[in-house]
Amino acid sequence: MGGLMAIIYGGLAIMPLFVGGVDYMMHILIMILIWGVVASCWDLIMGFAGIFSFGQVAFFVIGAYASAIVSNKFGIPPFFSIFIAGGIAAILGVLVGLPCLRLKGAYVALVTFAVHMILEPFLKGHMGRAIGTGGSRGILTIPPINIFGYAFTPDNKVAVFYLTLVLAVICSVIILMVIRSFWGTAFLALKDSEDFSASLGVSAFKYKLAVFALTSFLTGMVGGFYAHYVGMLSTRMLGIDLFVTLMIMLVIGGIGQFPGAILGAIVTVTLNEMLSPLGPYRPLILGGLVVVLVLLLPDGVIGLLRRIFNGKSKTREAEA
Repeated sequence: MGGLMAIIYGGLAIMPLFVGGVDYMMHILIMILIWGVVASCWDLIMGFAGIFSFGQVAFFVIGAYASAIVSNKFGIPPFFSIFIAGGIAAILGVLVGLPCLRLKGAYVALVTFAVHMILEPFLKGHMGRAIGTGGSRGILTIPPINIFGYAFTPDNKVAVFYLTLVLAVICSVIILMVIRSFWGTAFLALKDSEDFSASLGVSAFKYKLAVFALTSFLTGMVGGFYAHYVGMLSTRMLGIDLFVTLMIMLVIGGIGQFPGAILGAIVTVTLNEMLSPLGPYRPLILGGLVVVLVLLLPDGVIGLLRRIFNGKSKTREAEA
């Protein structure tokens, strides 16, 4: 896991040497890093913990709006507001997770997707406008991240890219550490058999709330970073397009195959941009691609790479 993740991020790190002068390409690379983290968080809660949460986009949007509001209304520097946004998303994640402890499977998906559905009317409504969401108009002015007097504005996308890379690597390392720790083992145990895990002393209450809190925090923090990068927000992010795109990333990369979600983000974001001239046919093609991949590669691209690597290893052993 760690070696492949290092190769992926190492490859992305040198890309500005070739396309650093092309803003469009740098924007794609930045979005790959952002969506890679969001998809990885979703993979952790669904692929490893076995919790069918459909609220990941909602927590991303909550983090984005929270950081923008905290920064605009209270004058807190964006560097700190994104962590505050992560904390707010984590608290809401725990509140959403509490009723989900009594539910399983599709019912958890319905509850978490209900959060997604409720969020848009809340942000557009009177309560949303009262806290500074801007209603239907959204938030049109969000300050960029400023570190030691240097502003990471969209005008200098190479600097923003490397800052995003640092954030993505930190989040991915945290996810990797969790997967490799006792927590990751507990998640897998609960996923396979909750009753048997309970007999071994694994607390479903403790670990399920923990994974809700952790994934919501990281997703909300990245959402806050996204808000300060793009400089404006609207509820259009809560459309079904982003939700489906993230799901495609998981399927392409391989659910429960970390760091497959990062590879899935690279493939999906790149394909999405390449197919943009096709207009309404783009989601049709992406949907067809998902169907083909599910049938031919049930474990995603990572599963294919592992089979190739294992096949070569066995061939070498046979020759020896």
